[in-house]
Amino acid sequence: MVGCKLYRLIDTHAHLEEIESLDLVLEEAKENGVIAIVAVGSDYQSNVKTLEISQKYCSFVYPALGLHPWQLANLGPSQLNDNLQFIERNIVTTVAVGEIGLDYDKRVVKAASKELQKDALKHLLDLAKRYDKPAIIHSRYAWKDSFSLAARAGIDKAVFHWFTGFSSVLKDIITSGYFISATPAAEYHEEHRRAVKEAPLSSLLLETDCPVTYGREIKYKSKPADVVRSLKAAAQLKGADEGILAEQTTGNAIDFFALDIML
Repeated sequence: MVGCKLYRLIDTHAHLEEIESLDLVLEEAKENGVIAIVAVGSDYQSNVKTLEISQKYCSFVYPALGLHPWQLANLGPSQLNDNLQFIERNIVTTVAVGEIGLDYDKRVVKAASKELQKDALKHLLDLAKRYDKPAIIHSRYAWKDSFSLAARAGIDKAVFHWFTGFSSVLKDIITSGYFISATPAAEYHEEHRRAVKEAPLSSLLLETDCPVTYGREIKYKSKPADVVRSLKAAAQLKGADEGILAEQTTGNAIDFFALDIML
């Protein structure tokens, strides 16, 4: 990124507890224009670590607590309840409930049925609604059900992260005032590229989902600094000026998560 023009950016979805040498990685992010990161939890252990990280890097890392559908196969009813209670006990310190959602990939459904996933998501969306928190939603191959459950729960703010779903569902998301987020996969993943291209700037956030591995020919493990790649890919797809897109998406993120940041 050396030599590139710096824009004020927010990585709205990062799994920081999975990153090694976090001090160095966060310093690199700041050097590349990142002014805030929303760190998302996916189970009890990662929620605990996410809170610890956000306390250490106060006013730069903002926590979201959640329960990822991939984790449900490992939980019994009492453990699910323990996770929900932990999120509720700490919810006032968070900027969102997430990562939560549905995943209908056949490998995931084999381990955690659709009904189990939907039941857990309903409980998590209820928490978000009762405490007036945005929801960060994973919706792989479950785009319609994920949207329908959020809408039925009366969620005011939701972001469908790394969206790759049908244009018809995207239209419903936008009409409902919800958001999608662009990842570095917008450089090459056709379904994600289409969604980013179709979404208006007023409904778009940027993220990395780090430390996810991206790329086709050349693969790399992502870091928060790679939100610059999300910006550049989205700007290219939309034929928009990078500075304008950066300003809009950063403003969107500040409003969406109610971040205490002045632009």
